[in-house]
Amino acid sequence: MRTLNGFENDSGVIHLRYMQALLVIVGLTFLLVARVVYLQIAEHDRFESLSQENHIDEVSLKPVRGLIYDRHNEVLARNVRVFNLEVLPDRIRDMSALLNELSHAVELTPDEIGQFKTTLKSRPSFERQILKTNLDEEEAAIFSVNQHRFPGVELNVHLQRNYPHGNLTAHVVGHVGRISPQDRETVSQRGDYSGISHIGKIGIESHYESMLKGQPGRSQVEMNAHGRIIRHLSQTLPDTGRALHLSLDIKLQEESMKALEGYEGAVVAIEPKTGEVLAMASVPTFDPNLFVNGISRAKFSELNTSSRRPLFNRSIYGQYAPGSTIKGFMSLVGIENGYSHDRRVFCPGWFSLPNNSRRYRCWKKTGHGYVDGNSAIEQSCDVYYYNLAVRIGIDRIHEGMSRFGFGQKTGIDLPNERSGLMPSRDWKQRARQQSWFPGDTVNVGIGQGYMLMTPLQLASVTATLANRGKSVTPRLLRMTENSVSQQLEPHIVPDKEKIELKDGRSYDAVIEGMRRVVYGNRGTARRLQEEILYDMAGKTGTAQVVGIGQDETYDEESTPKEHRDHSLFVGFAPLQDPRIAIAVIVEHGGSGSQVAAPIARRLIDYYLIERLKMYARPETPSSGKEA
Repeated sequence: MRTLNGFENDSGVIHLRYMQALLVIVGLTFLLVARVVYLQIAEHDRFESLSQENHIDEVSLKPVRGLIYDRHNEVLARNVRVFNLEVLPDRIRDMSALLNELSHAVELTPDEIGQFKTTLKSRPSFERQILKTNLDEEEAAIFSVNQHRFPGVELNVHLQRNYPHGNLTAHVVGHVGRISPQDRETVSQRGDYSGISHIGKIGIESHYESMLKGQPGRSQVEMNAHGRIIRHLSQTLPDTGRALHLSLDIKLQEESMKALEGYEGAVVAIEPKTGEVLAMASVPTFDPNLFVNGISRAKFSELNTSSRRPLFNRSIYGQYAPGSTIKGFMSLVGIENGYSHDRRVFCPGWFSLPNNSRRYRCWKKTGHGYVDGNSAIEQSCDVYYYNLAVRIGIDRIHEGMSRFGFGQKTGIDLPNERSGLMPSRDWKQRARQQSWFPGDTVNVGIGQGYMLMTPLQLASVTATLANRGKSVTPRLLRMTENSVSQQLEPHIVPDKEKIELKDGRSYDAVIEGMRRVVYGNRGTARRLQEEILYDMAGKTGTAQVVGIGQDETYDEESTPKEHRDHSLFVGFAPLQDPRIAIAVIVEHGGSGSQVAAPIARRLIDYYLIERLKMYARPETPSSGKEA
């Protein structure tokens, strides 16, 4: 039995323990309050910032891509509204199951799914990825009704690049495409691409990408736990890309494509005074709209493997033997080096080098008889130019022709222009490890052998001749426009130095020969003069594709098409005030006078008679002169 004294001792112990517990509770409470005070006051700013970062995000605002116009304000590239299905990958647990379920609500092709899965591997999972583009209104409505079944999938309205003239502008204006893994390696060097999914791939779209793309904006948004935007807190609007006004005349471009219908070839037309490109047609062509959001594998394979090469821009990539189209320039180089334009040469229909039995044929088997410089150009006498080339030699030919731009890039504002080839001794030794032979010089004299030109180069040097030596840089961009202020700024291209000759009258002498090509009784393009309403100068050309043996004759009818000669023509008009210089190449078209020349006449007619009249200002009553 416990005593009273034992009870009192136990009570004391309990009381002591209560006091100790109370002190512990008070101490802990004090520490808790002190910590709360510290966090709320001393650390307020830091933790407020951390809290904000947990639910405030910065979203990139995609800029509107600048429009592209022709010289008469016809839209060549625009932006149209489309419905897109977009997926946020990091909110999807089972992507395969989602795609399978989604395919019951919206039609998804194997190409669309394949491209989507490829994109998933190359881009961050927190970025929205396009699954399907260009949903029609019925598809958009069906998905909207069922959207609650597909968390992480959104239906958004976007602006998509569109080319209203389709294949007419495919090679010149080019097209945009989705930014590929290869593009991402260089895209950081081309500016801020935050929120931008497409980039210029070819043509003007690629060359002037930095002007067209604009500058992304930024938006601070508050988001809930599910990643949905609750409200916008602050915003910096994107800058719209600059609009580009090109020198291209879309109606002349269309007429050029029609003129080449049924052929493979190219047309380039230039305004000689300015270098502005009026038309640049390459046939066959393709629809650039197919590439904007990813072309199907089957369609791309069809285009890429076609023997007609529709993806190949013949205007600046095609390199052809220029044939007789260069004879006027050969005459200029000859005159500069003492080969008189009045010299008379006898043409029996062939030419041989000294102590050599090989005969280099003239296109006219019976020969032209005695010809001087003008009649040699008029009748396109090969023997005259064989003789000229051998007398002045390849070294002076290379130097003289290079002055006019042969074998050099023109500097046009398009990517990856080719330079053609103006051969020389050094080039042959370097490229072929072979010496230069006299026969090589003979072939160069008529634009054959190793010599190569692009259609653009031919048009460019023809413009130089039309300007009597004033060389211009071909260009497509005329003006840029601020899309907000609509202020236009001209695109200035520095002038080139005029090509001065020892005797300035040499230009007129050669141009007279080219005028006689059209108007002379023996001119190779004399059929063009029928009902012509202006003066023009031109030069036909027929370039061999395969060599012909000494004892062989060329029969076009029995020759496979791929081995037939190319048909060429260069010219300009009017003679005294040139408004257009043109080059036409028709692959395997045969005679230049029969095929390429009529195409050139048709296009010059269209431009000088219809297009210029359409946009000419009326005469002022006070002066009676054209404004």
